Amino acid sequence: MERIDLTTSGASGRIIPLVGKVRRSVPSRAAIVRLFVFLQSILLWFFLVLRRTSRLAHFSKSSSPPPPGERRRLAKAEEEDSRRRRELAEAVEMVGPASWCRCGTFDFVGPRKSSLFCRYWVPVSGQMRGILVLIHGLNEHSGRYAHFAEQLTSCYFGVYAMDWIGHGGSDGLHGYVPSLNYVVEDTGAFVERVSSENPGVPCFLLGHSTGGAAVLKASLYPHIHSMLEGIILTSPALRVKPAHPIVGAVAPIFSLVAPRYQFKGANKRGIPVSRDPAAMLAKYSDQLVYTGPIRVRTGHEILRITSFLMQNLRSVTIPFIVLHGTADRVTDPLASQDLYNEAVSVHKDIRLYDGFLHDLLFEPERDDIGADIIAWMDRILEKEIN
Repeated sequence: MERIDLTTSGASGRIIPLVGKVRRSVPSRAAIVRLFVFLQSILLWFFLVLRRTSRLAHFSKSSSPPPPGERRRLAKAEEEDSRRRRELAEAVEMVGPASWCRCGTFDFVGPRKSSLFCRYWVPVSGQMRGILVLIHGLNEHSGRYAHFAEQLTSCYFGVYAMDWIGHGGSDGLHGYVPSLNYVVEDTGAFVERVSSENPGVPCFLLGHSTGGAAVLKASLYPHIHSMLEGIILTSPALRVKPAHPIVGAVAPIFSLVAPRYQFKGANKRGIPVSRDPAAMLAKYSDQLVYTGPIRVRTGHEILRITSFLMQNLRSVTIPFIVLHGTADRVTDPLASQDLYNEAVSVHKDIRLYDGFLHDLLFEPERDDIGADIIAWMDRILEKEIN
């Protein structure tokens, strides 16, 4: 589930600046309300800092450290949940009854020694023309992309996919991302492993939604850029803003004080992400898809990475294609247009699908979208040959 409820994309709302040009000598009612909200956020921030400071002082004065029993209980519960999700991930059907590829799963130990659950699909016969490394979106998992993987292998592309930390069959608290930089680092290390195991095979990297943001940031690092022929971004999370000014003001503090806290009032299950009812049912009934309220740290990390990317669009030099539905209610198609307009990449392309929703590879026209991606990779490979 990719809905970011404590935040909003540019497509669904805008934040009114707290400070703007003064057009009237008498403050308007709206200006007074904004000032009140701003002062309220500052007071709440101060209260949280004071409370945090007093708590730390209490612990420092105490003759004994906080009881470790609760920490052990939480760690055990997290480990058991990871084991349960791993079993579910192993049970996901990866190929159809008449498949032309072979597939499997494996563990990848990331830079922080976390065990990350991974999948692969490779053609049964013939030489691979290229490899696509796939990074899923927030709250979902790699097993959802089996149909797309089979389409790619039918065109002699191998596919490797990795579940984020806290997602699918990987280690971590379900739905919790302590830092999206972790996802960026894991992605780079995963690409490096895949490339080393398939020397000489051209490699592409695809990211969906928040996974697209992680992929785009990863491509800004020269050592990752050098391993890739190009990147594919489907419905990338680029312009994401707080749903309310007070959220943006207190999010940094809340993410430190209570990073795993869930905004229960912000949970909205079943937001339309596909025009295919069967795809909607499959997604929101999937036990590996996190449908709980977004956690504070995760939301704050999304705000941070998207803000960074929007300030660095002109630093993008890698060949890319960005694909977005114009009716997407989760991420902003106009931000994808900004990426296309501002990136200095020599080879860049954009596809805007009129009326399509967020999960492009699960829309009724999924095969056509997959064909657009394959055709773009073919063009990049032809340029490399020529």
